[in-house]
Amino acid sequence: MWIDTHCHLDAPEFGENHALARTLRAQAATKDVAMCVIPAVEMANFDTVRQLAHSTGDAYALGIHPLYVPRAQESDLVQLDAALTRWRDDPRLVAIGEIGLDLFVPALTEPAMLERQHYFYREQLKLARRHGLPVILHVRRSADQLLKYLRQVRPLAGAASGQAWHGIAHAFNGSLQQAQAFLDLGFKLGFGGAMTFEPARQLRRLAAELPLEAIVLETDAPDIPPHWLYTTAAERAEGKLQGINSPDEIPRIGEVLAELRGLPVEDVATATSRNAMAALPKLPGLLQR
Repeated sequence: MWIDTHCHLDAPEFGENHALARTLRAQAATKDVAMCVIPAVEMANFDTVRQLAHSTGDAYALGIHPLYVPRAQESDLVQLDAALTRWRDDPRLVAIGEIGLDLFVPALTEPAMLERQHYFYREQLKLARRHGLPVILHVRRSADQLLKYLRQVRPLAGAASGQAWHGIAHAFNGSLQQAQAFLDLGFKLGFGGAMTFEPARQLRRLAAELPLEAIVLETDAPDIPPHWLYTTAAERAEGKLQGINSPDEIPRIGEVLAELRGLPVEDVATATSRNAMAALPKLPGLLQR
């Protein structure tokens, strides 16, 4: 069994009415991809990810992505709180996400916008605490600042540290020290297509050396394609199409992780699925349905 812990099946790349998304999801199911988690990115797609998760038998998360903070309104946080309340008994709602900080995009690092990112991230952590949900974090050159707020906004009153958090640091690409800090706070680390590129030496070293119980698998489809789907700008200029990243790629990504660690693929499938269920505690109930 495989679990894709981060997959934007509602993205425009998957076609109008998500027809291609459903086709690719069904194809992934034939390869034992038992569950996908579909994160929202803004208030406008809250209903969409929920409906899509129900139609495909998957899970979803609700949140405001840092790349969408520039067009978000403070009232969106009120709407997020309302949605989390309205659907609190929905077993397919498994987390708040995708939330976090992005310090890669220059426009988002301007002082006013950076402050706004911090505000939306902090307030969504408070909502996660209020609703007792894990968080799925966008980590892009921002690990230390994300960690700072996780320590400040503790999930349980009176907790000695942030150890009561659950969740996933999505597309993790930080240092060993940062990885350990997320693990100490109760998080798992998401590895996907970027790990399949041989030049990504530090990331591959982490994938090989971190405790196996630290790792979950993800595609971030349609983004972050693995190397076998990637085409360079020159190749695209010559007309070569880039393959579509989808949950169908999770088993092959898992094979790369197994090779890096010198383990049987079956052990990696079992361990990473177990880790996903630990990070998102509502998943086991869905998998038993």
